[in-house]
Amino acid sequence: MLHVQTYQECLTKNMAQVESLLHTLAGKRILVTGAAGLIGSAMVDFLACVQGQMDLGLSVFAGSRVPEKMQSRFGMWGHVQALRYQALEPLPYGMHFDYIIHCASNAHPKMFREEPVETMLVNFIGINHILDYAKASAGKCRVLYVSSSEVYGNRTGSSQPWYTEGHYYDLDILNARACYPSSKRAAETLCSCYIQEYGVDVVTARPGHVYGPTMTGTDSRASSKFIRDVLQGQDIVMKSPGTQMRSYCYVMDCITALLFVLLKGVCGEAYNIANAASTATIRQFADELAAQAGRKVIFEEPSDAERRGYNLMDISALDAGKLEGLGWSGAYPLQDGIRETLDILGYPFVNL
Repeated sequence: MLHVQTYQECLTKNMAQVESLLHTLAGKRILVTGAAGLIGSAMVDFLACVQGQMDLGLSVFAGSRVPEKMQSRFGMWGHVQALRYQALEPLPYGMHFDYIIHCASNAHPKMFREEPVETMLVNFIGINHILDYAKASAGKCRVLYVSSSEVYGNRTGSSQPWYTEGHYYDLDILNARACYPSSKRAAETLCSCYIQEYGVDVVTARPGHVYGPTMTGTDSRASSKFIRDVLQGQDIVMKSPGTQMRSYCYVMDCITALLFVLLKGVCGEAYNIANAASTATIRQFADELAAQAGRKVIFEEPSDAERRGYNLMDISALDAGKLEGLGWSGAYPLQDGIRETLDILGYPFVNL
């Protein structure tokens, strides 16, 4: 449960990071799809807070399969309009959006394991409907496609951990777990096709491993499970040695980065989203969280079903130099992002 006052202070603080861009949004209509998810909900919160404090005439639409829940979730801001959104259905062409931030996707291991078909279809058909809408707008709508660092595949036998845009590696397409990275890859290519054939304005972001207080209760990503463990007064349970290197990114760093990509990114380009000060192994993330929460890290053997959901990449550290070239910089080292997550979720710190 978000502590609203603490969370609003966080949102306000982060507005300074994108202050130079915010007036670009004056009078604009922005649709955020996947508004119930970790990234989508934080984006809606941020934009609503911007409108509430700056009165830019900004219209924010929260797209979700269950709009009634959106009204409840975002009602505290008073500047959000809930919109029924189904990824497998066309957008309502009678509505005008200046920007679409497309976050809708199955995005955690349990879904990849249990619904690989739906994961692929939602990713590919969902962006197809968004691109058709942008095509029909005749250049009046820019799309930000929120992709994933998993598109890079697994680079084996290399001591260089950093992935840069434009270099891609092995992906086992006969492994059902590839439903997520394969469909994200295909979706990015579809964006390029719409740009070339129809002149659609699209830019792509590739976030690393995003975490934060807007995680959902069903999110099965390791970082979210670890946070739920300590919130429930339990030790952190790891199901692997946790040696894999990850580009963790606190959700507020991700939101400000997405806005830089949306408003300054070049059409047809992709941008990694990562904060170098937040790169760590899974075990290091768990240890930092445990230290701040006064808990321990313990190990259990994973089930075969859990193993099938594991990320196919041994190393997924991202080079964010291209994003930083737009003027963005990360504000949250790993320690600070974890601390603010627990603070917003109301956890009583033990070690400060």
